[in-house]
Amino acid sequence: MTDAPTTAPKTNSRNKPRGPRPDLASQLQQLRGGADATQEPGAEAAPAAGARPEGQAQRDNNPRRKPQRPQRGQGPRGPQGAAPQRQPQAQAQQQQPARAQRKASPVLERLFELYPQLFGARFVPLKLGVYEDLLARHPEDFKTEDLKVAMGQHARSTRYLESVAAGHPRHDLDGNALDPVAPEHVHHAILELHRRRSQRTEEDLRPQLVTRIARAIENSGLDREAYAVLVRSRDEKANAVVDEALAELAAQAAKREALLRAFEASGRGEQEFADMYGMKPGEVTRTLQRARKEREAPMAAPAPVVAAQAETVAAPEATPDAAAPASEAAPSAD
Repeated sequence: MTDAPTTAPKTNSRNKPRGPRPDLASQLQQLRGGADATQEPGAEAAPAAGARPEGQAQRDNNPRRKPQRPQRGQGPRGPQGAAPQRQPQAQAQQQQPARAQRKASPVLERLFELYPQLFGARFVPLKLGVYEDLLARHPEDFKTEDLKVAMGQHARSTRYLESVAAGHPRHDLDGNALDPVAPEHVHHAILELHRRRSQRTEEDLRPQLVTRIARAIENSGLDREAYAVLVRSRDEKANAVVDEALAELAAQAAKREALLRAFEASGRGEQEFADMYGMKPGEVTRTLQRARKEREAPMAAPAPVVAAQAETVAAPEATPDAAAPASEAAPSAD
C-alpha cells in the first residue's frame, strides 16, 4: 500500500473563480490609500488645488469676524477704480482766508483828494509847519488829533523817507519847492531805511549804506569834519558807519590830490596827460577841477554851522523828519 502524496495538487490560477469587480469609487480609494502608504512618515499631504486650509475656512465662515482693513497704500478706490489723490498743499493754502489789508486813514484819503501832488503816488518832503498850514486852510475838514496821527504816519512812511533820503527840497501846500532838507534829516532817513530793509533780507546791506552816507556827505555842502559832528549820536553802530564813509571819502580825496600833483609836475596839457595815464580827457578835467576846489576849501566850518551842530548833538534822538509835530508818536507805515 503506497503513501498518498502530501503536496497539494496544482491548480490553474486562470481557472480560479473571480470575485465581484470593484466599482470606480473603490478603485480611486485604493489608489489614494496606496499613495498615502508610500509617503514618508510625518509628511502631510498637500492640499488639492483650490482648496483652503481648514483654519482659514473656519475664519471665513465665522459671522462675528471683522472685515480686514486694506493694507497701507491700498486705500479705497472710486467708482472707476482710481485711488483718490490728496489735496495739493498749494491748493489748500489758496483756500485759506487772505490777510486783511491795512485800511487807509480817512484823513490821508482826504489829503490825497485835496493835494494829489503831495500825498499821491509820488511823495515829496513837506515844509516845516505844514501841519499848522493844513489846520488854517481846512479847519472844518480835519480835527487836531486826527491830523496829528495822519501826518505822523505819512512822515514815517517808507515812501516819504525815500524822498527825504534822496535830498529833494521841501514843498509847501501849493507844490512850490522851498528850502532843502537839513543834512541831519537826510542822514537819519537813510539809517531808518537801512534798518527796515535789513529786517526783510539776510543780505549784507552795509556796503550800500556806506556808499549812500558818503554821497549824502558830499551833497550836504559841509566838510567831512563838520558833517561828522552834526550827525554824531549815541548809536555806536551808526557812528561806525559814518567813520567808514568818511574814511572812504578821504581815500578818494587823496587820490584826486595825487593826480593833481602828478599833472602839475608833468608840465603837459590835460589831453596829453590823459593819454599818458590812459584816462578819458573829460574825466581828467573833472577830477582836476574838483581837486583844486578841495585844496582851496577852508578847513574850518563856519560859525553858524558849528552852532547847529551843538543843537543836534544835544538831541541826537530827534525824529528823521520834522514835517509832523514833535509830540506825535505814531507808528511807521509803508
